[in-house]
Amino acid sequence: MRRRYEWNLGRRSLQLGERTLIVGVVNVTPDSFSDGGRYYVGDTAVAHGLRLLEEGADIIDIGGESTRPGAPVGQEAVRASKPSVSADEELRRVLPAIEALKRVRPDCVLSIDTYKAEVAREAVRAGAEIVNDVSAFAWDDKMAATVSELGCGVILMHTRGLPGEWRTQTPADDVLDLVSRELAQAVERAIAAGIRRDRVVLDPGFGFGKSFDQNYPLLAHFDRLAELGFPLLAGTSRKSFIGRTVGQRIGLLQGRPAGDQPAAERLYGTLASVTASILKGAHLVRVHDVRAAVEAAAIADAIIRAEQE
Repeated sequence: MRRRYEWNLGRRSLQLGERTLIVGVVNVTPDSFSDGGRYYVGDTAVAHGLRLLEEGADIIDIGGESTRPGAPVGQEAVRASKPSVSADEELRRVLPAIEALKRVRPDCVLSIDTYKAEVAREAVRAGAEIVNDVSAFAWDDKMAATVSELGCGVILMHTRGLPGEWRTQTPADDVLDLVSRELAQAVERAIAAGIRRDRVVLDPGFGFGKSFDQNYPLLAHFDRLAELGFPLLAGTSRKSFIGRTVGQRIGLLQGRPAGDQPAAERLYGTLASVTASILKGAHLVRVHDVRAAVEAAAIADAIIRAEQE
């Protein structure tokens, strides 16, 4: 049974669990792995965000820095003032999109995808109500205190290591145990900083420091993360592990060497993973293809309701 929560965003609350909420992705970056910078220009990003809202997105997640494998990001980069994208550049990318979306759709719920405290602060001032930190407060020492002060909602995502280490680091023996333990530690950091429990959503971070094969046990046992006592978000959309699996199957069917399916051709595999995550207890799913995810979530939610009757 999927537990119900009230997610406190400060200015308002969102009900979680009655149906799956759809988080639409807007990458205001020139080097996103998923869309290759298609929505990098401000007006294009805003139009894309509005389109996702019309398609049924409940939340728009805006990001101004790619955290693809190999990107020079993380705590060391922030401390040395040498991240792949400076805070000033990141704000230059995301603030116009946030301000324009709030101007056209004042009621929309916006999330800022950042690990930098400075960016989080200015984005919330501009109208964002959620901080989505892929490092779960690990890459900027000021982030936990900043989010506590802002009084907004927060998504704590698990990342193992830094993007530059992902291709070479030794796989964890038990990925589910590792993710559960380190997310619990992230929650402790949040609470110690004064962040209320009802402001927190957890994300296991599919693809972030996990080997291709480790994403499947994480998805298969996703429901066990509910034991942490927080709402759960699943972000599987267009991830590399989907491209690898689909590419292998298509290669086998066509009698050619297996190759990864390109990000833009991972829709059907994504929908399978989205549906699986919802049936395993996800309260929110973060996706690039909103309309398709809305339809998949409608069916998965109906199955959950029938199971609970």
